[in-house]
Amino acid sequence: MMLRGSPATRSDARRRLEPGRLAPMPELPEVEALAAFLDERLSGHAVVAATPVAIQALKTYDPPLSALVGAEVAGVRRHGKFLDFSVGDVHLVIHLARAGWIRWREELPVEPPRPGKGPLALRVRMGDPGGGFDVTEAGTKKGLAVYVVRDPAEVPGIARLGIDPLSEDFTVEELGRLLEGERRQIKGVLRDQSVLAGIGNAYSDEILHAAKMSPFKLAAKLTPTEVEELHRDTIATLTDAVERSRGLPMKDLKSEKKSGLRVHGRTGEKCPVCGDTVREVSFADSSLQYCPTCQTGGKPLADRRMSRLLK
Repeated sequence: MMLRGSPATRSDARRRLEPGRLAPMPELPEVEALAAFLDERLSGHAVVAATPVAIQALKTYDPPLSALVGAEVAGVRRHGKFLDFSVGDVHLVIHLARAGWIRWREELPVEPPRPGKGPLALRVRMGDPGGGFDVTEAGTKKGLAVYVVRDPAEVPGIARLGIDPLSEDFTVEELGRLLEGERRQIKGVLRDQSVLAGIGNAYSDEILHAAKMSPFKLAAKLTPTEVEELHRDTIATLTDAVERSRGLPMKDLKSEKKSGLRVHGRTGEKCPVCGDTVREVSFADSSLQYCPTCQTGGKPLADRRMSRLLK
């Protein structure tokens, strides 16, 4: 049987991954950079208008979106992959999902946007000195979510978030506690937002590559040394990505993410560490990438849902 990650079919794999290569899902580092960018520009300024364009993206009705109008932005922060705009007595919370993004504009069109088939989902217009931002979502599979709440914890996704891997509480001991008795594969644990908040498909691949660890290693079987190395490489990988994104214009954040990835989305390319060919394992709606030499003792992983190391 021929693996999808084999040289003969590598071009097909790269075509399958092309949407993800062009528009990586926003994860902790990108959302952190977005929050910093928006906080600098919005804090202390009032919202003049908040216009919903894609009604399906709005997940709440009380308080209404109009509660933002006339209120001043106190700050913008991140919870996992969620953006939290503190506006007066309410919070505008946005989850960008797979293909959402926020575009800052120094000048917005005078005419209000009309609902249609375009990517625009929400437009927020700011007062003096003007400008504002558009919330957009590309593609036909819609997952963007917009909430207006009195407390961010009212958003179910925020309420279930686990520890933030860039917080002081994320210690080696805490990671060991989280993995103790965990029978799932380590790739799935890293992506579980109720365990670690903010890590998605791309950075879990990058973290495991840095830690020289198979994505299918059972989390509970990690040795104390492996837990320590995984903790170190999780912090280092995310911190490095945040630092690379710091101060960049919003339009450059996605390209910066892609340029900094060593294995994710790079099926068929050479591993920058050892020179081996980066392989992939495909699933129904996603895929992962890894380096056999760095992570699996040189053995490729079988490209099927219940993957095991080939013997």
